[in-house]
Amino acid sequence: MSEFDDIRPYNDSEVPAVIARLIASSEFIDLLLSRRAPLLAKICPWLLRPLLRRALSKAAKNMRTVADLQSYLTVSLKALVDKTTDGFSFSGLEKLDPKKSYLFLSNHRDIAMDPAMVNLALIESGMDTLRIAIGDNLLSKPFAADLMRVNRSFIVKRNISGRREKLTELKKLSAYIRHSIAQEGVSIWIAQREGRAKDGQDRTETALLKMLALSKDKEQSFAQASSELAIVPVSISYEYDPCDVDKGRELFATQNGRDYIKQEFEDLDTIQKGLVGYKGRVHVAFGDALHNETANQFNDQLENADQLAAAIDQQIYSQYKLFPSNIIAYQMLGKTEGLERAKQLWPDCDWVDIEASFQSRLNSAPQDYRAIITQSYAAPVDNYLQATQGC
Repeated sequence: MSEFDDIRPYNDSEVPAVIARLIASSEFIDLLLSRRAPLLAKICPWLLRPLLRRALSKAAKNMRTVADLQSYLTVSLKALVDKTTDGFSFSGLEKLDPKKSYLFLSNHRDIAMDPAMVNLALIESGMDTLRIAIGDNLLSKPFAADLMRVNRSFIVKRNISGRREKLTELKKLSAYIRHSIAQEGVSIWIAQREGRAKDGQDRTETALLKMLALSKDKEQSFAQASSELAIVPVSISYEYDPCDVDKGRELFATQNGRDYIKQEFEDLDTIQKGLVGYKGRVHVAFGDALHNETANQFNDQLENADQLAAAIDQQIYSQYKLFPSNIIAYQMLGKTEGLERAKQLWPDCDWVDIEASFQSRLNSAPQDYRAIITQSYAAPVDNYLQATQGC
């Protein structure tokens, strides 16, 4: 048994059995029905279940490998992006070597769409897809773990209480990520922090970077070990966040001293809302790899987690594509410093119209959340202006 078997994605040889298991899962089938046809699912589930199973079995007939499954899902993803956005774009991939593997470390706004958008950019550039880190808090059901792992996701174990057990799992996770990149040549996606940046403040957790270094050789420095992973900062920008009201509700509760307790299926509802909700324009910007091309060289200025986090954040902030929604939110907060510089990014915008549209969106949210939502849209402007000062 491999030391990574309990966290790694499924291999090609496991795909047919996993797909069969998913189709046989009553919980999985009922979940799909409740999302696709909620009314009919309540009235006549006994009629719909065999129909859905038959449709899934037909679609899965030619899915023998992970690549087969991803090819099928990519068609659906592109259709979803066309339906829920006003355009998808990306930049920076021309700086990377398609034959090399990287650790794509991005800001985190949406549970499912963030890694999906990164993968779509890679696919459209003719590059291989990557493995995706996902927390076990999203995998409470066996079918959920199957669904994610068959689609190249690996598990980050968070629900561990014992200190020694937690360290053991963190070392295993670190070793798996390094093994995937350095030994198997398969790129990895991981968010810069645990949980989404609900306030719009994208900050790389130093604890994450320290975890990545747990698997370094004894003789390696922190800088050498980080260089080996070829970290590429990635900045994902959404013009509109389908979950902005939900994030506002959670932040409002915590800001008022109340514990926010998620409902049983809240994470699944959030994933669905992020997938099917309107996002406006979406852009993914790939930064420069934080390593030198020569294998025995490295950036010795990034000798600890604080310095590395600052370097990652600098790239994420400076390459973040500010949309008019961000800039108008910044203006609505009464901020003026750098406002005109930000507006020059969109010289042809009708800012009166943009403000009216954004205000209309705010008006659909409860009054208590509006200031929080506005601040979350404005936060990337502050970070961008600071990161690009003097440029």
